[in-house]
Amino acid sequence: MQDYQNPFEMAQAQFDEAASVLGLEPAMKDILRWPRREYSFTIPVRMDDGSVRIFHGYRVQYNDARGPNKGGIRWHPAETIDTIRALAAWMTWKCAVVDIPLGGGEGGIACNPKTLSEGEKERLARGWVRCVARELGEHRDIPGPDVYTTPQIMAWMLDEYETIVGRSHPAGFAGKPPALGGSLGRNEATARGGVYAVREACKALNVDPCGGTFAIQGFGNAGQYAALLHPEILGGGKLIAVSDTSGGIHDSAGLDPKAVVDYKRKTGRLIGFPNAKPIANEDILELDVDILYPAALENVITRENAESIKAQIVCELADGPTTPDADRILHVNGVHVIPDFLANAGGVTVSYFEQVQGLYNYYWTQDDVNRQLDRKMTEAYRVVNQLHHEHKAHMRLAAYLVAIQRVAEAVKLRGWV
Repeated sequence: MQDYQNPFEMAQAQFDEAASVLGLEPAMKDILRWPRREYSFTIPVRMDDGSVRIFHGYRVQYNDARGPNKGGIRWHPAETIDTIRALAAWMTWKCAVVDIPLGGGEGGIACNPKTLSEGEKERLARGWVRCVARELGEHRDIPGPDVYTTPQIMAWMLDEYETIVGRSHPAGFAGKPPALGGSLGRNEATARGGVYAVREACKALNVDPCGGTFAIQGFGNAGQYAALLHPEILGGGKLIAVSDTSGGIHDSAGLDPKAVVDYKRKTGRLIGFPNAKPIANEDILELDVDILYPAALENVITRENAESIKAQIVCELADGPTTPDADRILHVNGVHVIPDFLANAGGVTVSYFEQVQGLYNYYWTQDDVNRQLDRKMTEAYRVVNQLHHEHKAHMRLAAYLVAIQRVAEAVKLRGWV
């Protein structure tokens, strides 16, 4: 990717900018700039052909001053410890910005899940848990799904953890199937929370979403639900382009979100969708739309293409899609960025709801979940937008100011610095 930046260096640069504005004392800055604990381990897995393959796994617990660590587990061929560190940092700020009593963590395995059988995936999932089980639990560290991990993988992990500790722990893993204590609404929560934030941004900017256009770069779980929920929650809007790893499709007259989602789920790709023109992933970012959802991976909006971004609102459903240089360019150009750790906080918020439900063994209706998520996302957006205006800062900096102050207060009260 052009203008690639190490994700953890990017996360630290974003933190440093906010720490400077807040005037954090050196010790506080140092403790918040680095993970408190991190683990790297090897996972031997018996493959279907009888051979044994060694996978590299990670878990980073960034900061638990506000509560137990919470964060996803990514399965990706290019997984690195620095990506995991960055995501654990962003999860710390994410939990703080929506004001839920959790810290930030992240885990991962360097693998290509598309090449693994179901049996190999199960053995890999259980192997990851065996390596790190002593560090997990609802009062210590609650893993959940992320890139290429699913409710089924969470179910295997929960079962392995409960087998090791010898008792039921439904609150110990998030993103599980509802039959095992998963929360209703979890699958769509990341996208739903982002669309709630877009709704509030439209109000703040006097943008009429009903007659506007939107595009989605990245069409995994979050991107698909964004396509479906955007017109439902905002009361309208025309989807004109979407893309996935194989390429994108574009139709200025509008795409039917449900038809596109159904096609993707049936075929596993977007290319070939009837009556749509092909479009490159990078070109989707530069379309003249009202609202753009980057929902793929990090480092897609950079100083090389930031000047070409025409959207009024950019809602970052992906983690780290915009580099610090690009942030400043977009701010000067009047592009309203809803930063990742606010925009995609719906997932961890409903994971928190899942933890709460599991702890007292009472489960909510989906209407209850959606209502509470709406309340959390609306309040968080308004607090961040207020600081955005007070400090005349870009939205990411404003979100960092909110989050870092909350975590720093907890660190100070605990007497860590």
